[in-house]
Amino acid sequence: MPPAASSSRSTLVTRMAAEILARSDRRIRVAVDGRTAAGKTSFGHELAAAVRGFDRPTLRASLDDFKHAWPHADEHGYDRLSGEGYYRNAHDHDSVRRLLLDPAGPTGSGQVVLCAHDPLTGIDHRDVVVEARPDAVLIVDTVFAFRPEWDDLWDYRIWLEVAAAESLARGVARDGSRDGADEAARVHQDRYAVAEALYIAEVDPVSRADVVIDNHDWAAPRVVG
Repeated sequence: MPPAASSSRSTLVTRMAAEILARSDRRIRVAVDGRTAAGKTSFGHELAAAVRGFDRPTLRASLDDFKHAWPHADEHGYDRLSGEGYYRNAHDHDSVRRLLLDPAGPTGSGQVVLCAHDPLTGIDHRDVVVEARPDAVLIVDTVFAFRPEWDDLWDYRIWLEVAAAESLARGVARDGSRDGADEAARVHQDRYAVAEALYIAEVDPVSRADVVIDNHDWAAPRVVG
């Protein structure tokens, strides 16, 4: 859990949790979408904690854990390195639907896989199944959440808004210590930023969100749509 940034942030997150829970007393699937480094993972953690504060169980997942293992691209001869290739080909769409979102739905089996492939090691975890209670709330952070391959399976959609330039700066700062500043800048500019521009142009995710939150100022996020 990230530390509480401010009372106003905590109030907003708690309000979002209450609004989500008012939708149903059955299982609910929530997407937290936005550009790279918009703050999706931290917001997802905060939202899950707020939901648990209302005595509802939660599950957490990231669709970073539902990409094809890297050797898959070589074996099947497709591009996932360019921006367009990353957007079109990196995620395992079938596993997202079949293992995560379908079973976590209100009429699903409740037998949920929260990680398909570890993105760092490539280890296959698709046989690790957890039980989602009938009133559980699944909160998933990811880029491209509202793409048509799985958009119909969300019950509540959140978009965290940060400008493209802010996303790039945050992403390079985050990944530079691991990959080096030059390599981080190259990957974010040539792959992630290009992929996100395609997604925004094709899907218009802001228009699909149930709520849009300006997350430029960590201590003072604002609902703007």
